[in-house]
Amino acid sequence: MTEGLDRERWLNDLRQRVPETTAADALARQLGGALLIDVREDNERATGSPEGAVGLSRGFLELRIEQVEPDRDRDVLLLCGSGQRSLLAGEALQRMGYRRVHSVAGGMAAWKAAGLPVSAGALDSDAAERYSRQILLPQVGEAGQAKLATARIVVIGAGGLGAPALLYLAAAGVGNITIIDDDRVERSNLHRQVVHADARVGMGKADSARMALLALNPRVEVRVVAERLRAENVEALIRDHDVVIDGADNFATRYLLAAATRRLGIPMVYAAIERFTGQASVFDPRLDESPCYRCLFPEPPAAADAPNCAEAGVLGVLPGVLGLVQATEALKLVLGIGQPLVGRLLTYDALGMRFRELTLRRDPACPGCGPDSGFTGYTDLEHMCAASTTAG
Repeated sequence: MTEGLDRERWLNDLRQRVPETTAADALARQLGGALLIDVREDNERATGSPEGAVGLSRGFLELRIEQVEPDRDRDVLLLCGSGQRSLLAGEALQRMGYRRVHSVAGGMAAWKAAGLPVSAGALDSDAAERYSRQILLPQVGEAGQAKLATARIVVIGAGGLGAPALLYLAAAGVGNITIIDDDRVERSNLHRQVVHADARVGMGKADSARMALLALNPRVEVRVVAERLRAENVEALIRDHDVVIDGADNFATRYLLAAATRRLGIPMVYAAIERFTGQASVFDPRLDESPCYRCLFPEPPAAADAPNCAEAGVLGVLPGVLGLVQATEALKLVLGIGQPLVGRLLTYDALGMRFRELTLRRDPACPGCGPDSGFTGYTDLEHMCAASTTAG
Protein backbone atom coordinates (compact mmCIF):
# COMPACT_ATOMS: atom_id res chain seq x y z
CA MET A 1 0.00 0.00 0.00
CA THR A 2 2.82 2.36 0.89
CA GLU A 3 4.48 1.62 -2.44
CA GLY A 4 1.29 2.59 -4.28
CA LEU A 5 0.96 5.83 -2.33
CA ASP A 6 4.58 6.69 -3.01
CA ARG A 7 4.09 6.04 -6.71
CA GLU A 8 1.03 8.31 -6.87
CA ARG A 9 2.86 11.00 -4.94
CA TRP A 10 5.76 10.72 -7.35
CA LEU A 11 3.45 11.01 -10.40
CA ASN A 12 1.66 13.99 -8.87
CA ASP A 13 5.02 15.63 -8.28
CA LEU A 14 5.87 15.08 -11.97
CA ARG A 15 2.57 16.65 -12.97
CA GLN A 16 3.50 19.76 -10.99
CA ARG A 17 6.69 20.10 -13.02
CA VAL A 18 5.53 18.86 -16.43
CA PRO A 19 2.29 20.55 -17.51
CA GLU A 20 -0.39 18.30 -18.99
CA THR A 21 -2.76 19.02 -21.85
CA THR A 22 -5.82 17.24 -23.19
CA ALA A 23 -5.77 15.19 -26.37
CA ALA A 24 -8.03 17.71 -28.14
CA ASP A 25 -5.79 20.62 -27.12
CA ALA A 26 -2.74 18.64 -28.23
CA LEU A 27 -4.23 18.24 -31.69
CA ALA A 28 -4.96 21.97 -31.89
CA ARG A 29 -1.40 22.78 -30.83
CA GLN A 30 -0.02 20.30 -33.36
CA LEU A 31 -2.01 21.92 -36.15
CA GLY A 32 -0.59 25.24 -34.98
CA GLY A 33 2.99 24.04 -35.37
CA ALA A 34 3.77 22.06 -32.21
CA LEU A 35 5.79 18.85 -32.46
CA LEU A 36 3.89 15.78 -31.28
CA ILE A 37 6.13 12.87 -30.26
CA ASP A 38 4.78 9.36 -29.62
CA VAL A 39 7.20 7.92 -27.03
CA ARG A 40 5.73 4.42 -27.06
CA GLU A 41 7.79 1.44 -28.22
CA ASP A 42 7.89 0.45 -31.89
CA ASN A 43 5.59 -2.55 -31.40
CA GLU A 44 3.01 -0.34 -29.65
CA ARG A 45 3.04 2.21 -32.47
CA ALA A 46 2.62 -0.58 -35.01
CA THR A 47 -1.13 -0.62 -34.29
CA GLY A 48 -1.46 3.10 -35.02
CA SER A 49 -0.18 6.49 -33.92
CA PRO A 50 -1.58 10.05 -33.86
CA GLU A 51 -1.55 11.40 -37.39
CA GLY A 52 1.58 13.46 -37.99
CA ALA A 53 3.29 12.33 -34.77
CA VAL A 54 7.00 11.50 -34.73
CA GLY A 55 7.73 8.04 -33.35
CA LEU A 56 10.59 8.20 -30.85
CA SER A 57 10.71 5.50 -28.17
CA ARG A 58 11.14 6.65 -24.57
CA GLY A 59 14.37 4.69 -24.18
CA PHE A 60 16.02 6.61 -27.02
CA LEU A 61 14.44 10.01 -26.52
CA GLU A 62 17.43 11.77 -24.99
CA LEU A 63 19.80 10.24 -27.57
CA ARG A 64 17.81 11.27 -30.64
CA ILE A 65 15.70 14.31 -29.75
CA GLU A 66 18.31 16.80 -30.94
CA GLN A 67 18.32 15.13 -34.39
CA VAL A 68 14.54 15.35 -34.52
CA GLU A 69 14.18 18.86 -33.06
CA PRO A 70 17.22 20.97 -32.13
CA ASP A 71 15.08 24.06 -31.31
CA ARG A 72 14.59 24.02 -27.54
CA ASP A 73 11.95 26.75 -27.76
CA ARG A 74 9.53 24.80 -29.93
CA ASP A 75 6.29 23.60 -28.39
CA VAL A 76 6.80 19.84 -27.80
CA LEU A 77 3.93 17.50 -26.92
CA LEU A 78 4.65 14.01 -25.59
CA LEU A 79 2.22 11.10 -25.82
CA CYS A 80 2.44 7.53 -24.49
CA GLY A 81 -0.11 4.81 -23.80
CA SER A 82 -1.76 6.24 -20.69
CA GLY A 83 0.02 9.50 -19.90
CA GLN A 84 2.65 8.29 -17.43
CA ARG A 85 5.75 7.60 -19.54
CA SER A 86 5.17 10.93 -21.24
CA LEU A 87 5.58 12.65 -17.85
CA LEU A 88 8.96 10.97 -17.42
CA ALA A 89 9.88 11.92 -21.00
CA GLY A 90 8.86 15.52 -20.33
CA GLU A 91 11.03 15.72 -17.23
CA ALA A 92 14.00 14.39 -19.24
CA LEU A 93 13.51 16.98 -21.98
CA GLN A 94 13.23 19.75 -19.42
CA ARG A 95 16.59 18.69 -18.01
CA MET A 96 18.00 18.96 -21.55
CA GLY A 97 16.79 22.54 -21.82
CA TYR A 98 13.51 22.15 -23.73
CA ARG A 99 11.36 24.92 -22.31
CA ARG A 100 7.87 24.28 -23.76
CA VAL A 101 7.15 20.62 -23.00
CA HIS A 102 3.67 19.21 -22.32
CA SER A 103 2.43 15.68 -21.62
CA VAL A 104 -0.82 14.50 -23.22
CA ALA A 105 -3.06 13.40 -20.34
CA GLY A 106 -4.48 9.92 -20.86
CA GLY A 107 -2.09 9.23 -23.73
CA MET A 108 -3.12 7.24 -26.78
CA ALA A 109 -6.17 5.87 -24.97
CA ALA A 110 -7.53 9.40 -24.54
CA TRP A 111 -6.58 10.30 -28.13
CA LYS A 112 -8.60 7.37 -29.52
CA ALA A 113 -11.51 7.96 -27.12
CA ALA A 114 -11.77 11.53 -28.42
CA GLY A 115 -11.98 10.23 -31.99
CA LEU A 116 -8.90 12.16 -33.09
CA PRO A 117 -7.08 11.23 -36.33
CA VAL A 118 -4.89 8.14 -36.19
CA SER A 119 -2.55 6.93 -38.93
CA ALA A 120 -2.20 3.19 -39.41
CA GLY A 121 1.12 1.80 -38.27
CA ALA A 122 3.62 1.32 -41.10
CA LEU A 123 4.65 -1.98 -39.53
CA ASP A 124 2.84 -4.76 -37.73
CA SER A 125 4.08 -6.04 -34.38
CA ASP A 126 6.18 -8.83 -35.94
CA ALA A 127 7.98 -6.41 -38.25
CA ALA A 128 8.43 -3.85 -35.49
CA GLU A 129 10.20 -6.47 -33.36
CA ARG A 130 12.08 -8.20 -36.19
CA TYR A 131 13.60 -4.98 -37.57
CA SER A 132 13.70 -3.01 -34.30
CA ARG A 133 17.46 -2.39 -34.30
CA GLN A 134 17.37 -1.19 -37.89
CA ILE A 135 14.33 1.02 -37.31
CA LEU A 136 16.20 2.79 -34.50
CA LEU A 137 18.52 4.32 -37.10
CA PRO A 138 17.27 7.82 -37.95
CA GLN A 139 18.25 7.23 -41.59
CA VAL A 140 15.90 4.21 -41.74
CA GLY A 141 13.04 4.48 -39.26
CA GLU A 142 9.60 3.05 -39.93
CA ALA A 143 9.30 4.88 -43.25
CA GLY A 144 12.57 3.38 -44.51
CA GLN A 145 11.60 -0.08 -43.35
CA ALA A 146 8.34 0.29 -45.24
CA LYS A 147 10.37 1.21 -48.36
CA LEU A 148 12.42 -1.96 -47.97
CA ALA A 149 9.23 -4.02 -47.65
CA THR A 150 8.05 -2.86 -51.07
CA ALA A 151 11.48 -2.93 -52.76
CA ARG A 152 12.19 -5.33 -55.62
CA ILE A 153 15.79 -6.53 -55.94
CA VAL A 154 17.03 -9.13 -58.41
CA VAL A 155 20.21 -11.07 -57.67
CA ILE A 156 21.99 -12.68 -60.60
CA GLY A 157 23.54 -15.87 -59.29
CA ALA A 158 23.13 -17.65 -55.96
CA GLY A 159 26.84 -18.40 -55.77
CA GLY A 160 29.71 -16.90 -53.81
CA LEU A 161 28.64 -13.27 -54.13
CA GLY A 162 24.91 -13.84 -54.30
CA ALA A 163 24.78 -16.12 -51.24
CA PRO A 164 25.71 -13.55 -48.56
CA ALA A 165 23.93 -10.74 -50.39
CA LEU A 166 20.70 -12.75 -50.48
CA LEU A 167 20.84 -13.66 -46.81
CA TYR A 168 21.32 -10.09 -45.66
CA LEU A 169 18.77 -8.63 -48.05
CA ALA A 170 16.17 -11.03 -46.69
CA ALA A 171 17.23 -10.37 -43.10
CA ALA A 172 16.96 -6.61 -43.68
CA GLY A 173 13.36 -6.99 -44.84
CA VAL A 174 13.61 -6.48 -48.61
CA GLY A 175 10.12 -7.59 -49.48
CA ASN A 176 10.57 -8.91 -53.03
CA ILE A 177 13.71 -10.80 -54.03
CA THR A 178 14.26 -12.51 -57.38
CA ILE A 179 16.99 -15.14 -57.72
CA ILE A 180 18.21 -15.97 -61.22
CA ASP A 181 20.45 -19.05 -61.41
CA ASP A 182 20.22 -22.23 -63.49
CA ASP A 183 23.08 -24.05 -61.74
CA ARG A 184 22.92 -26.82 -59.13
CA VAL A 185 24.55 -27.02 -55.70
CA GLU A 186 27.84 -28.91 -55.63
CA ARG A 187 29.82 -29.89 -52.56
CA SER A 188 32.72 -27.72 -53.76
CA ASN A 189 30.41 -24.68 -53.51
CA LEU A 190 29.74 -24.98 -49.80
CA HIS A 191 32.94 -23.42 -48.44
CA ARG A 192 31.88 -20.04 -49.83
CA GLN A 193 28.23 -20.21 -50.96
CA VAL A 194 26.81 -20.08 -47.44
CA VAL A 195 23.15 -19.87 -48.45
CA HIS A 196 23.28 -23.60 -49.34
CA ALA A 197 23.66 -26.71 -47.15
CA ASP A 198 25.18 -30.15 -47.51
CA ALA A 199 21.74 -31.78 -47.53
CA ARG A 200 20.84 -29.76 -50.63
CA VAL A 201 23.75 -30.85 -52.83
CA GLY A 202 22.28 -31.58 -56.26
CA MET A 203 19.33 -29.20 -55.79
CA GLY A 204 18.96 -26.17 -58.01
CA LYS A 205 20.79 -23.23 -56.47
CA ALA A 206 17.86 -20.83 -56.81
CA ASP A 207 15.50 -23.25 -55.04
CA SER A 208 18.09 -24.00 -52.36
CA ALA A 209 18.63 -20.30 -51.72
CA ARG A 210 14.88 -19.70 -51.54
CA MET A 211 14.57 -22.34 -48.79
CA ALA A 212 17.29 -20.62 -46.75
CA LEU A 213 15.81 -17.14 -47.16
CA LEU A 214 12.30 -18.18 -46.15
CA ALA A 215 13.67 -20.06 -43.14
CA LEU A 216 15.45 -16.86 -42.11
CA ASN A 217 12.58 -14.48 -42.84
CA PRO A 218 9.19 -15.88 -43.86
CA ARG A 219 7.89 -12.34 -44.45
CA VAL A 220 9.78 -11.89 -47.73
CA GLU A 221 8.60 -12.96 -51.17
CA VAL A 222 11.24 -14.92 -53.08
CA ARG A 223 10.85 -15.59 -56.79
CA VAL A 224 12.99 -18.28 -58.39
CA VAL A 225 14.11 -18.17 -62.03
CA ALA A 226 16.09 -21.28 -62.95
CA GLU A 227 17.29 -19.87 -66.26
CA ARG A 228 20.52 -18.47 -67.61
CA LEU A 229 20.44 -14.84 -68.71
CA ARG A 230 20.46 -14.61 -72.48
CA ALA A 231 19.84 -11.99 -75.13
CA GLU A 232 16.22 -13.05 -75.53
CA ASN A 233 15.27 -12.96 -71.84
CA VAL A 234 17.52 -10.46 -70.07
CA GLU A 235 15.18 -7.47 -70.23
CA ALA A 236 12.09 -9.46 -69.33
CA LEU A 237 13.77 -11.00 -66.26
CA ILE A 238 15.22 -7.83 -64.73
CA ARG A 239 12.52 -5.32 -65.73
CA ASP A 240 10.39 -3.91 -62.89
CA HIS A 241 13.15 -4.27 -60.30
CA ASP A 242 14.61 -1.39 -58.32
CA VAL A 243 18.18 -2.72 -58.15
CA VAL A 244 20.16 -5.44 -59.95
CA ILE A 245 22.93 -7.19 -58.02
CA ASP A 246 25.52 -8.74 -60.31
CA GLY A 247 26.74 -11.99 -58.80
CA ALA A 248 27.63 -13.52 -62.17
CA ASP A 249 30.85 -15.44 -62.75
CA ASN A 250 31.30 -14.77 -66.47
CA PHE A 251 31.79 -11.79 -68.74
CA ALA A 252 28.99 -12.66 -71.17
CA THR A 253 26.40 -12.26 -68.41
CA ARG A 254 27.97 -9.06 -67.10
CA TYR A 255 27.98 -7.39 -70.49
CA LEU A 256 24.35 -8.38 -71.01
CA LEU A 257 23.48 -6.93 -67.59
CA ALA A 258 25.44 -3.76 -68.27
CA ALA A 259 23.57 -3.14 -71.50
CA ALA A 260 20.13 -4.11 -70.16
CA THR A 261 20.36 -2.12 -66.93
CA ARG A 262 21.46 0.92 -68.90
CA ARG A 263 18.57 0.58 -71.35
CA LEU A 264 16.05 0.04 -68.55
CA GLY A 265 17.49 2.69 -66.21
CA ILE A 266 18.13 0.30 -63.29
CA PRO A 267 21.20 0.64 -61.03
CA MET A 268 23.60 -2.30 -61.21
CA VAL A 269 25.66 -3.24 -58.15
CA TYR A 270 28.80 -4.91 -59.45
CA ALA A 271 31.41 -7.10 -57.75
CA ALA A 272 34.01 -9.60 -58.86
CA ILE A 273 36.45 -11.85 -56.99
CA GLU A 274 39.55 -13.89 -57.73
CA ARG A 275 41.82 -15.84 -55.36
CA PHE A 276 42.39 -13.29 -52.54
CA THR A 277 41.18 -10.07 -54.15
CA GLY A 278 37.91 -8.48 -55.14
CA GLN A 279 36.34 -5.25 -56.35
CA ALA A 280 32.95 -3.57 -56.28
CA SER A 281 31.20 -0.54 -57.76
CA VAL A 282 27.76 0.82 -58.61
CA PHE A 283 26.71 1.77 -62.12
CA ASP A 284 23.58 3.94 -62.02
CA PRO A 285 22.22 4.97 -65.44
CA ARG A 286 19.77 7.35 -63.73
CA LEU A 287 22.71 9.67 -63.04
CA ASP A 288 24.33 11.55 -65.91
CA GLU A 289 27.72 11.48 -64.23
CA SER A 290 27.71 7.72 -63.55
CA PRO A 291 30.14 5.58 -65.54
CA CYS A 292 28.95 2.22 -66.81
CA TYR A 293 30.50 -1.23 -66.66
CA ARG A 294 32.14 -0.75 -70.04
CA CYS A 295 33.89 2.40 -68.82
CA LEU A 296 35.75 -0.05 -66.57
CA PHE A 297 36.00 -2.93 -69.05
CA PRO A 298 35.45 -1.61 -72.61
CA GLU A 299 36.04 -5.07 -74.07
CA PRO A 300 36.05 -8.48 -72.34
CA PRO A 301 39.47 -9.94 -71.61
CA ALA A 302 40.58 -13.25 -73.00
CA ALA A 303 39.56 -16.28 -70.98
CA ALA A 304 43.16 -16.94 -69.98
CA ASP A 305 43.34 -13.48 -68.40
CA ALA A 306 40.13 -13.93 -66.39
CA PRO A 307 39.90 -17.44 -64.95
CA ASN A 308 36.88 -18.31 -62.84
CA CYS A 309 36.93 -19.68 -59.29
CA ALA A 310 36.95 -23.29 -60.51
CA GLU A 311 40.16 -22.60 -62.40
CA ALA A 312 41.97 -20.10 -60.16
CA GLY A 313 40.62 -20.93 -56.70
CA VAL A 314 39.21 -18.54 -54.13
CA LEU A 315 39.46 -18.02 -50.37
CA GLY A 316 36.03 -18.95 -49.03
CA VAL A 317 35.46 -15.79 -47.00
CA LEU A 318 36.39 -13.43 -49.85
CA PRO A 319 33.00 -13.45 -51.63
CA GLY A 320 31.38 -12.96 -48.23
CA VAL A 321 33.10 -9.59 -47.87
CA LEU A 322 32.28 -8.41 -51.39
CA GLY A 323 28.76 -9.83 -51.33
CA LEU A 324 28.01 -7.86 -48.17
CA VAL A 325 29.36 -4.71 -49.83
CA GLN A 326 26.85 -5.35 -52.63
CA ALA A 327 24.00 -5.88 -50.17
CA THR A 328 24.95 -2.66 -48.38
CA GLU A 329 24.98 -0.67 -51.60
CA ALA A 330 21.61 -2.12 -52.65
CA LEU A 331 20.03 -1.15 -49.32
CA LYS A 332 21.47 2.36 -49.59
CA LEU A 333 20.03 2.73 -53.08
CA VAL A 334 16.56 1.63 -51.97
CA LEU A 335 16.60 3.86 -48.89
CA GLY A 336 18.20 6.82 -50.66
CA ILE A 337 20.85 7.22 -47.95
CA GLY A 338 24.59 7.62 -47.84
CA GLN A 339 26.94 7.85 -50.79
CA PRO A 340 26.72 4.89 -53.19
CA LEU A 341 29.84 3.59 -54.94
CA VAL A 342 28.98 5.53 -58.09
CA GLY A 343 32.14 6.75 -59.83
CA ARG A 344 34.27 4.79 -57.38
CA LEU A 345 35.87 1.35 -57.57
CA LEU A 346 36.43 -0.28 -54.19
CA THR A 347 39.17 -2.90 -54.22
CA TYR A 348 39.92 -5.42 -51.47
CA ASP A 349 43.10 -7.39 -50.80
CA ALA A 350 42.40 -10.12 -48.23
CA LEU A 351 46.05 -11.09 -47.71
CA GLY A 352 47.08 -7.54 -46.92
CA MET A 353 43.67 -6.73 -45.35
CA ARG A 354 43.52 -3.50 -47.33
CA PHE A 355 40.67 -1.63 -48.96
CA ARG A 356 41.51 0.94 -51.64
CA GLU A 357 39.22 3.32 -53.44
CA LEU A 358 39.89 4.34 -57.02
CA THR A 359 38.09 7.09 -58.89
CA LEU A 360 36.16 5.74 -61.87
CA ARG A 361 35.13 8.45 -64.28
CA ARG A 362 32.78 8.20 -67.20
CA ASP A 363 34.75 7.53 -70.38
CA PRO A 364 33.81 9.86 -73.29
CA ALA A 365 34.89 7.13 -75.69
CA CYS A 366 33.06 4.34 -73.84
CA PRO A 367 31.41 1.86 -76.25
CA GLY A 368 28.59 1.41 -73.75
CA CYS A 369 27.62 4.93 -72.68
CA GLY A 370 29.73 7.36 -74.73
CA PRO A 371 28.05 9.86 -77.08
CA ASP A 372 29.06 7.79 -80.09
CA SER A 373 27.97 4.48 -78.62
CA GLY A 374 25.08 2.68 -80.24
CA PHE A 375 23.11 -0.35 -79.15
CA THR A 376 23.39 -3.10 -81.75
CA GLY A 377 21.59 -5.82 -79.84
CA TYR A 378 22.28 -8.22 -77.01
CA THR A 379 23.22 -11.04 -79.35
CA ASP A 380 26.25 -9.07 -80.52
CA LEU A 381 27.37 -8.70 -76.92
CA GLU A 382 27.17 -12.45 -76.36
CA HIS A 383 29.16 -13.05 -79.56
CA MET A 384 31.75 -10.50 -78.48
CA CYS A 385 32.35 -12.36 -75.23
CA ALA A 386 32.36 -15.72 -76.97
CA ALA A 387 34.92 -14.50 -79.51
CA SER A 388 37.14 -13.19 -76.75
CA THR A 389 36.95 -16.48 -74.87
CA THR A 390 37.78 -18.44 -78.01
CA ALA A 391 40.71 -16.17 -78.70
CA GLY A 392 42.11 -16.91 -75.21
